[in-house]
Order: sequence, then structure tokens, then C-alpha cells
Amino acid sequence: MIIDTHLHTIEGSPDSFLPLERAVSRAKELSMDGICITDHDTLKLAPMAEELSDRYDFLILVGAEILTYEGDLLVYGLDRLPKNKMHAPDLAELVSSVGGASAAAHPFRDNGRGMGEVMRLCPHMHGVETFNGSTKPHHNEMALETALEISSSMLGGSDSHWEDRIGLFATQFHRPVRSMTDLVNAVREGATSPVRYDEEASSWIHPEAYLRSVAFPVEQPTL
Repeated sequence: MIIDTHLHTIEGSPDSFLPLERAVSRAKELSMDGICITDHDTLKLAPMAEELSDRYDFLILVGAEILTYEGDLLVYGLDRLPKNKMHAPDLAELVSSVGGASAAAHPFRDNGRGMGEVMRLCPHMHGVETFNGSTKPHHNEMALETALEISSSMLGGSDSHWEDRIGLFATQFHRPVRSMTDLVNAVREGATSPVRYDEEASSWIHPEAYLRSVAFPVEQPTL
């Protein structure tokens, strides 16, 4: 199953220009099986997720991207978010203690929102976003190398704030995902891998070869 595990909607993130309806439409065009909305520091769309899934006949899950003191952490499976800003290791431990899953978002992005080597100090964190669609390729490569070193689950996310970014990267789940519980369990158990949509082949492929072929990295000014 292919699910974009990191994207932002205009309905939930003030810096996004991506309406949820267009995100769903584009994801369907790319033969995705679902999306997981991760708006900034909010679960605003969570109460509507089931209704939205029924309306669009498409799996729509809701997590969040939370800014910690060390950088952004993607969290999945929470019913509510902490009211106060936390350190990344503490937030990862909190998420794990309530049965959720967490992953470092774009960990080597150099705009103050990547936690970098702090990942090694987060024993309760379950995953690393090794491929992020709005991050410089060499920073993605650093994330991949670190995830391999710490034996972490690996995710891919478009980090879309615009429709045309969807498909840059996503996460392949090696078991059926029909609910947030399914997604959480897969991340916690390492049943994931990053993928990229290949326009020429009209299929999802492993993104590592693409990463190494990019000569001039470009980073979008997103959070």
C-alpha cells in the first residue's frame, strides 16, 4: 500500500496552498492508497477524517507535525497534542507510551526544523523520514544513512504544501492499512519503506537511485 505520510492542507496549515480535495484527487491519479494529513501542531481535521474518507471514497488519516525544541517530529495515533512545547526525546516517549508512533521529519534540513543527530538520543522514536519532497537531496541522503545506522523504520513523504509536490515521495506499507492503528503498528514494527513516483514508468519505485542522480539540489521554503 502506498500512503503519503506527510502533507499539509490549506484547511489546517496556514502556510499550505493545498486544498484537501485536490490532495485526494492527485493522490488518486498517482494510484495511492491513502494520505495521512500532518498539519502543523494540530489535529484539526481528525474529527472529520472518517466522514472525509467516506465522502471521497479514499483512506484519509490524520497525524500531526509537531515542532519540538530540537526540530519537527511527525506523530501518528494521538487523540490530542501536548499543550506545551517539548524536547524531542520526551515527545517521542510520550507518543510511544500511549500507543502511537513517531518519526523525525526531514531531520537534516538546515532551517532549524530538523533534529539531526538528536535522533540518536530518541530511543522511543520509531521512524525516520528518509525521503522528504521539500528537502535537499543530500540532506535526504544523510537521513537515509542515519536511519540505517540506528535501525529505524524508514518513511517517505511529499511534505506537500502545493498540489504539484504530491508524488515526490511517499511510504510503502508492507501490510494492509485501513486505519490509523494499522499505520501506527506498521511504523512501530518497521513494515515500511520510502518510494517515489516515476512518471515515465507510471509506477512507484525505490527513490535511492534518483537521489544519487540529482546534481543540483533544490529546497522549497516550507516548514
